Amino acid sequence: MTATGHRQVRIGLQVQPQHADYDDIRRTVAEAERLGADLVFNWDHFYPLTGDPDGKHFECWTMLGAWAEATSRVEFGALVTCNSYRNPELLADMARTVDHISGGRAVLGIGAGWFEKDYREYGYEFGTKGGRLADLAEALPRIEKRWARLNPAPTRKIPVLIGGGGERKTLRLVAEHADIWHGFGDVEVAARKVEVLDRHCADVGRDPREIERSVGVHGDPAASGDQLLDLGITLFTVSAGGPDYDLDTLRRWLAWRDEKNG
Repeated sequence: MTATGHRQVRIGLQVQPQHADYDDIRRTVAEAERLGADLVFNWDHFYPLTGDPDGKHFECWTMLGAWAEATSRVEFGALVTCNSYRNPELLADMARTVDHISGGRAVLGIGAGWFEKDYREYGYEFGTKGGRLADLAEALPRIEKRWARLNPAPTRKIPVLIGGGGERKTLRLVAEHADIWHGFGDVEVAARKVEVLDRHCADVGRDPREIERSVGVHGDPAASGDQLLDLGITLFTVSAGGPDYDLDTLRRWLAWRDEKNG
């Protein structure tokens, strides 16, 4: 039995909000929910990450508020929110509000931030990687405290997803605060990150089974799905970019999920 072996396999779709009109994004989210995706994510950037760097793009949290009304079953959130762009108390309130709008389906995905163009163009101080990680470490308990004070309270314990694979700092924050860890990389990389995360959990007295492990995937699940599952990873997220959101990879991973879950 792996550290998360008791969990059902779940499949997410990251709908990259770039190079597309919002109608295309809305239709893609609706189709992902219809196909049976467990989670739908966007991302928290202000400019495209691929293709035309000044192409069409939409803001993250405004969109999540719309998704809260436009969907009825899927969980959803950002993969991931940049901690630098919003005061932690405000972000907690935003997540709580979207949680209520959706009837308890919001996930707070969060990370330290990395895309310098966003910072420069929107007037945020980019600073250093270490400084951004320190800001995230300070923000997470502030978010938790604000949730405890809000009226009305969140409908549930809003799941916190922390993205990133930094072994000394980021994975320590995952052990301390996260319900879901999300990383990238092949099977070998994932194996190391899972091992490091388990060590951090032991150091802070956290049961590692409390943390759902997630990775970004592409291609055919036959190439890596079973190996990642053997590591205790149970959430697999594929990405689709605009303007033509191709969901064939999502369909393949959903079929694999259904086979694994029985």
